Amino acid sequence: MSLRGLVLLLSLSIAACAPLPAGQGRKALWHASPNFDQRRPNFVILHQTTNATVDRALETLIDPGRKVSAHYLIGRDGVVMQLVDEAARAWHAGESRWGGMSDLNSASIGIELDNTGDEPFAEPQIAALLILLAELRERYRIPAANVLAHGDVAPTRKVDPSRYFPWRRLAEAGFGLWCDKPPASPPAGFDAALGLRALGYDMTQAAAARAAFRRHFLAQEGDVELSASEQALLHCLLAQPGSAVPTTASGYE
Repeated sequence: MSLRGLVLLLSLSIAACAPLPAGQGRKALWHASPNFDQRRPNFVILHQTTNATVDRALETLIDPGRKVSAHYLIGRDGVVMQLVDEAARAWHAGESRWGGMSDLNSASIGIELDNTGDEPFAEPQIAALLILLAELRERYRIPAANVLAHGDVAPTRKVDPSRYFPWRRLAEAGFGLWCDKPPASPPAGFDAALGLRALGYDMTQAAAARAAFRRHFLAQEGDVELSASEQALLHCLLAQPGSAVPTTASGYE
């Protein structure tokens, strides 16, 4: 039996006999209130496993000693495996920041794509991802702009998914921002650093943020200052519905 089959069998067995959760307050008197709901994710963070096989990736993601997980793992063949309940907080983003949020694990669904980082993403895998993203959007109304890369939210530590990831295709299906026809140059007074911050990037390490922006939206590597055409692309992205709203005080409208 494959590792995937064994994990599924064990999961079904555990679910069948799992006890109800114990009370959390040792000396508290339990008075159940109906006035609550479960965690509702507002982001999706995409990763690549950097593994050669999906079984190796699965071993890592379910190993208690590694302390890393994701809600979903999608193999190159398009097989989707769920590892963590969507209502639970998986350990996939780590130290991360986007906009004013500094704990993306608590507000996101993590999806691992089995890929080494040096290869195109397989067609069955992307097709399965698009189906899963559509399901998540229906369940949680996750805004298109909130489908992000691990490298976007942790640019000083992570570079995944790689420049081979088809962000444009996702955006055409309604997941993530994209701009097909940016102007030749940004408007007068446009501030690229403020623009990146308005989009959501943590600018504590500006060079890392620029590199993450290029990887995501240009499929290129490099952390130098943004050129005029790259600034125009950034301005165009900020003008897309659902993106961060710029202000005139930031030098753009």
